[in-house]
Amino acid sequence: MVPELAPGERLLAVRSPVLETGDLVAVVDPEDRARLLVKRVHRLHAMAVEVRGDNEGASRDSRQFGLVPRRDVIGRVVLRYHPPGALRWFRRASP
Repeated sequence: MVPELAPGERLLAVRSPVLETGDLVAVVDPEDRARLLVKRVHRLHAMAVEVRGDNEGASRDSRQFGLVPRRDVIGRVVLRYHPPGALRWFRRASP
């Protein structure tokens, strides 16, 4: 998710019944269910979400593994709390 996020940063994700295009979300990696991925919602579908990384040239996302079932969306990223000094709230984009 570079440049938005960097490896090693710690994030807070909250469950949200409502997702919007552009939201940062934590999802279960479809190819390694023990891992989480942080991606941006690209498109919403009734039972699934299409996600993409901000660095599309270096991102593994829905273009490779397809749609992510909504049940595999852990939550919407709302806060970066680590590293110290990098505190940031992630707000939804204005319409």
